[in-house]
Amino acid sequence: MSDPWSEHVRKVYASNLGRPARELVTPALVLDLHAAKRNLGRMVEQMGGRTAKLRPHVKGQKCVELAKMQVQAGAIGVCTATVWEAAVMSRAGIEDVLIANQVVGRQKIRTLAQAAERCRLTTAVDHPRHCDLLEEAMTATGGRLEVLIEIDVGMGRGGVRSVADAVTVARHIAKLKHVRFRGLQAYEGHCMMEPDREARIGKARQAADLTGEVIGQLAKAGFKCEVVSGGGTGTYEFTGADPRYTELQAGSYLLMDMFHGKLVSGFEQALTVMTTVVVRQGKTVVLDCGSKSICTDEAGTPMKPFPFYKARDFHEEHALFDVDDRCDLSIGDTVELIPGYSPSTINMYDVYHVVENGVVVDIWPVIPRGPGHGGWMAGATS
Repeated sequence: MSDPWSEHVRKVYASNLGRPARELVTPALVLDLHAAKRNLGRMVEQMGGRTAKLRPHVKGQKCVELAKMQVQAGAIGVCTATVWEAAVMSRAGIEDVLIANQVVGRQKIRTLAQAAERCRLTTAVDHPRHCDLLEEAMTATGGRLEVLIEIDVGMGRGGVRSVADAVTVARHIAKLKHVRFRGLQAYEGHCMMEPDREARIGKARQAADLTGEVIGQLAKAGFKCEVVSGGGTGTYEFTGADPRYTELQAGSYLLMDMFHGKLVSGFEQALTVMTTVVVRQGKTVVLDCGSKSICTDEAGTPMKPFPFYKARDFHEEHALFDVDDRCDLSIGDTVELIPGYSPSTINMYDVYHVVENGVVVDIWPVIPRGPGHGGWMAGATS
């Protein structure tokens, strides 16, 4: 199912089809489709034979076409951060969607209830109040909703803070008519901030052990965890292999960036931002791609053909590089930058320019960024 926003941006950017990527109006978001497909193939191969199945988190890619590509390759569904993302995925025909956060707010819960009519929708809860709000909305529609109890495995953000609290929430859910307990949300996101691999493995194992304890205590109380969902690109190798998990939420592996490149190897940089040289003064090159066009990271934001150059500074609309005699760039030349962090970079753009062999072959909308973004929700929440 299409939407007004997607149709609009496809028309706006249609003139770029068939154009060499280096001739795009910059800054422009560029997706190397072959590289993304190779990344997907590698993850599918890595997950082969494991208990956990891939449920890629699409908060970073924000793209229906990429989500469908992953599902067609065997993913059991997708994971989203917001109800707006879940609404778009359900309208696009994705049959199993997990919102890996608590949904609070009248319009958000109404949108959630509507999305639940189109797909198998699951969301996270960590308090009886969340469950009551969802029950009220689902009673109004006559539908049913499944939930995962989120447990805090180390992030200190959402999630019950004790095993006893998890049992309490599960018992509360059992009293409800329209909300059903499905399992646990146990995302060890704090581990992604640990650059040392061995330390990251240790933290991930601690998170998994706590998760296992909750699973055991819930079983004793009569609650079977059909789903245990967690893991990310930085922990996929060990969380994805832990038999206590049934789902792996890794998503950034598909496009990669400098941040995730520090954590895992074997995946290519499939996402870049095409930029133009606007100033060349001696050994200084200035590009038209600043902090409003790309998200940086301490690992640097290198030029794709010149990985040995790292940006000296980013202003709102400019990136400043110190170069040497190896750099032959001049005013008007275009060059690609590798994002420091891809999810926040993608959020700044309307579309991906999908490129094969250096030529734009398709335009894929980036959706959504909120309830009124581009009018895409028109008629969807009334």
